[in-house]
Amino acid sequence: MTKSNHNRPQASERIEPPQRLSIGRIVGAHGVRGAIKMRIWTHFPERIPTLTHVYLDDDPTPRRLLRAQLQGDIALLQLEGIVTRNDAEALRGAVVRIDRSQAAPLAEDEYYQFEILGLHVVDEEGHSLGNVVEILETGANDVYVVQRPDGSELLLPAIRSVILEIDLERQRMVVRPPRYYEEE
Repeated sequence: MTKSNHNRPQASERIEPPQRLSIGRIVGAHGVRGAIKMRIWTHFPERIPTLTHVYLDDDPTPRRLLRAQLQGDIALLQLEGIVTRNDAEALRGAVVRIDRSQAAPLAEDEYYQFEILGLHVVDEEGHSLGNVVEILETGANDVYVVQRPDGSELLLPAIRSVILEIDLERQRMVVRPPRYYEEE
C-alpha cells in the first residue's frame, strides 16, 4: 500500500523545519492532583525529566514542567497550573511539544527527520533528482521518497552505499541510486 501524495509538498517547494518537535500525546489524567499521562513518541524518553517546559498543541505559551516520571511508554507529567483531575482531563488528546533547541543531540551521521525532509537530492555526477518529500519507516532502514521534477517518485534506502553525503548547510543530499537491470 502506498501513501497518497496529494498533501505532500511539490519537488520545487522547500519544507520549513518545525520550530517545535512533538514528543507525545496526552492520553488522560493520573490521580486527583492534576497529573497527566502522556504516551511517549520520542526516541529519547530519558530526556523528558530534564525538560523545564513544554508546549501543548500549537499554543505558543510555554507550560512549566514541575515533575516528570517515566513508566514504560507513558510519562506522568505535572504542569504548573494544572491542579485537578478535571484540569488534566481537559488536556486529553493534546500533543506535547518541545523547542527544537531542546532536541537530543545526535551522533555525527544521524539526523532528525525534519532535517532530511526537503533536501535537494543529486547523484554523484551532480544531476538533480528532486527533493525528499517523505520518509518511510520500514523497520530495517528508512526509505527516502524523492519527488522528481516530472512528478514521479524515486525510493532511496537510507543505507551508506546509497546515501553518500548529507550536507545540511547546503540543503543537499548526494546519492548513488540503486540500478535495476533488465534481463537479457
